[in-house]
Amino acid sequence: MSLETLKTRLAERLEPVNGWRPDLTAHRSDFDLNPKAARTVKDLRPAAVLIPVIARPEGATVLLTRRADTLARHTGQIAFPGGRLDPGETAVQAALREADEEVALEPKAVEVLGLSDAYETGTGFLVTPVIGWLDRPPLTTPSPDEVAEVFETPWDFLMDAANHRRDFYDLDEGLRRWFWAMPWGERYIWGVTAGILKGLHARLYGDEAQPVAAADEDAA
Repeated sequence: MSLETLKTRLAERLEPVNGWRPDLTAHRSDFDLNPKAARTVKDLRPAAVLIPVIARPEGATVLLTRRADTLARHTGQIAFPGGRLDPGETAVQAALREADEEVALEPKAVEVLGLSDAYETGTGFLVTPVIGWLDRPPLTTPSPDEVAEVFETPWDFLMDAANHRRDFYDLDEGLRRWFWAMPWGERYIWGVTAGILKGLHARLYGDEAQPVAAADEDAA
């Protein structure tokens, strides 16, 4: 029952794939919690991430990765599979390609249900979240150059607003940067990844009269 209601909600409330354009306006961003921060990049670079929702019998989960410690930027951070769009690619094509390259997630195993709100990062990317449905747990193999670990986090944890918190760190200039965080066990889900999940929660449950009850209906 819960998997059926969740899949139905996703299909009904996500943006249709054919509504995507490379010049989409970001509905959410790193600047939502930091309105005084300067935007240093005017021309945003298009990117996409795949949010793989896995329909496990005991309850839906979301596949996430921990970035390799050898990467030049954002080492060790929790992320979705994804990256920049290649010339001529759509967001869906890029998200599926990156998931295949990063964790060997076969595109044919993913049923794309739609798109969540485009997200502007502080580093100048316009990220389109692509939500994919997997009927069974996938076999994945992390690319050692990009991914240190592949893991799953329960959907009901990520969609419980009680687990969404605002954290911060202080910059050298004396400024304070705020961000969303969803710590799960020893894994610290934060920044763009948490911001995208926060946006997905708002899209799915934000206009519900009783959002907690609606999220519970979809949860295990």
